[in-house]
Amino acid sequence: MNFDADQALRLARETLDIEADALLALKNRLGDDFARAVELVLGRGGHVVVMGMGKSGHVGRKIAATLASTGTPAMFVHPAEASHGDLGMIQPQDVVLAISNSGESQELTAILPLVKRLGTPLLVMTGNLQSTLARHADVLLDAGVEKEACPLNLAPTASTTAQLALGDALAVALLDARGFRAEDFARSHPGGALGRRLLTRVSDVMRSGDEVPRVGPGAAFGELMREMTRTGLGASAVADADGRALGIFTDGDLRRLVETGRDLRALTAREVMHANPRHIRADALAAEAAAAMEQHRITVLLVLDADSRLVGIVNSNDLMRAKVI
Repeated sequence: MNFDADQALRLARETLDIEADALLALKNRLGDDFARAVELVLGRGGHVVVMGMGKSGHVGRKIAATLASTGTPAMFVHPAEASHGDLGMIQPQDVVLAISNSGESQELTAILPLVKRLGTPLLVMTGNLQSTLARHADVLLDAGVEKEACPLNLAPTASTTAQLALGDALAVALLDARGFRAEDFARSHPGGALGRRLLTRVSDVMRSGDEVPRVGPGAAFGELMREMTRTGLGASAVADADGRALGIFTDGDLRRLVETGRDLRALTAREVMHANPRHIRADALAAEAAAAMEQHRITVLLVLDADSRLVGIVNSNDLMRAKVI
């Protein structure tokens, strides 16, 4: 083994250049066939069944996953397994997306008559427009490349990059046509950071009931302090007898009050509270609560209903535990 750092960097740059050129050529070739592919998928009520062998199969799995996560039901079926029972997964309302650079993969060409017999339309992505797969396609997508990035022009490199990019383009065009939103994406990604931000509501993370520190407007200052200490939130709501929020008192308010030198024992909650407190609704996204805290440089928000009644409280630690921030 003879490692040459300069040679490695040169080859890396050449690889990226070759693949970038392949994608640019692919972009310039896109036309009516791509639009027909989008229309074909939109017009069916089933799944996009992606098939491919070898490296094209690996690309196909990723394309199926991307489609499924962006609003287009999709699955990957291994061509070799299809002829041993998995063909039963394919229904007439589906679309089969067959991926093969050569267009002559035996495992794919062998099941063409069976797919046709089902009445399932065939969408083909290939680099060989004269191939068996291409001739049987209902819609044909040209994923051809001038050469592979491999110095031997053998290992699938530029060709698989083109396939993957074309699959991404198809997924993006479909999600746009379906009116797919960020909220829809989050529903299929509940375990990810984006899912948490777009699915978690304030009601999921807020404190309620006895966990909410509150006093009446006539409460003595000492009672207010005890209530703040009881919950450890560093704040207490001030609410009237009907539960309507009148104000809030926080650690920051306490520090500023101490600096005035006033006799704290003689004060009531109404006299020291911050009126018209920042608040949020329980059905709001927790991410909105985080944004409000950041904007106003606060760490706690009261949670109010439509009648300004106090239903909960949420602080930055609650949002951190929920991994919203």
